[in-house]
Amino acid sequence: MGTSRTFSILFWLNLAKEKDGFAPIYARITVDGKRAEISLKRKTKVTLWDPEASKTVARTSQGKQLNDYLDEVHAKLLACHKQLTSDFELVTAQSIKARFVGVDTRHKTLLQLVSYHNENMEGTLRPGTLKNYYTTENYLKKFLLKQQKTGDIYLRHMRYGFIIDFEQFLRKGPSLQRSNSLNNNGIMKHLARLKKLMNLALDLEWLDKNPFARYKLKFHKHKSEFLEKHELELLIKAFVPEEGHRIVRDVFVFSCYTGLSYSDVKKLKSGNVVRGIDGKFWLFLQRTKTNYPLRIPLLEEAMLILERYKDAPGTGKDNLLPVFVNQKMNTYIKEVAKRIGIDKNLTFHSARHTFATTVTLSNGVPIATVSKLLGHTKITTTQVYARVLEDEISSDMEGLRSVLKNNTGNDGSFASGW
Repeated sequence: MGTSRTFSILFWLNLAKEKDGFAPIYARITVDGKRAEISLKRKTKVTLWDPEASKTVARTSQGKQLNDYLDEVHAKLLACHKQLTSDFELVTAQSIKARFVGVDTRHKTLLQLVSYHNENMEGTLRPGTLKNYYTTENYLKKFLLKQQKTGDIYLRHMRYGFIIDFEQFLRKGPSLQRSNSLNNNGIMKHLARLKKLMNLALDLEWLDKNPFARYKLKFHKHKSEFLEKHELELLIKAFVPEEGHRIVRDVFVFSCYTGLSYSDVKKLKSGNVVRGIDGKFWLFLQRTKTNYPLRIPLLEEAMLILERYKDAPGTGKDNLLPVFVNQKMNTYIKEVAKRIGIDKNLTFHSARHTFATTVTLSNGVPIATVSKLLGHTKITTTQVYARVLEDEISSDMEGLRSVLKNNTGNDGSFASGW
């Protein structure tokens, strides 16, 4: 059974906004008696407007240009109606208007997608993660203006070439914070966020094809530094005269014995320290990154640091330890390490790695327990630390083989079968 739909287009003057004898021209779309109106951003003299013909009767070049423009708008509105009908979309006055002004799904832009994501993810993503998306957005805006010579781009125009060009732009241009360029992994993180945005566009049906389909993110693997037993002992016993550096050293050591990340140490409150089932003090909290519940027994070294800062300036009920901004923490721990002869590129995350390897796994704590203490949702994440230990053991054994070979003349090989 067929259905009959009425559709009409009318140009009219909005006399309510008439000023000095001129009034703005509007287009009225009507579908089945329901209207939608569009301001055409044009004005004409009221006395020269023919309401029957919906045109100006001015016999000037400006009048001809205006009538040509109205004919063009009329043709575009007819085309929008035809497109919606051909695409089996719901045809209404509002959907025709949306298609014409470019705010329907067919005309969604990259920056509209970014705004949609950031607005809807606020309160869902961690503030730091959301901040990273805003940074990626700023790079995209700079790229669009400098390389594409435009302020935005329709999603339907996104291609594989856009991704490649954006990558090269990030590699060659300065970073937003520094004069030097981003490193490879920093670039890949921005592209990973853009890839997630494209997946969102696909889910929302704002995009038909994924421009990342043939693109592969290429992260460089870096050795994550951690302190070995003698280095950790050296750091703990070191004399650090500067108060700021000493505080950073102590907070770093606290993390070495609890496995907490920077964000989790920073948010520690007195209420997070509770008596556990064994009657001893534990840390009870939720991991900032994943909301995973953490239950961590406080080892003696960690307890000593808590006692040391119990009534220190900058601490209290809502601040268990005095924690500086992450950049300052990283800078100071590097300086302290260098001063005492630890030749490693330490960051605050190195403390968490030290807890996993030197403090727990090296002392026989089962990997499943370590995984729970770290708040990993997958044990495969923890196994990375176990592999690091295996690499260290293998390297040490190679050194031992060389010593034995030099002492005995034996090459260390065995009979066939092994």
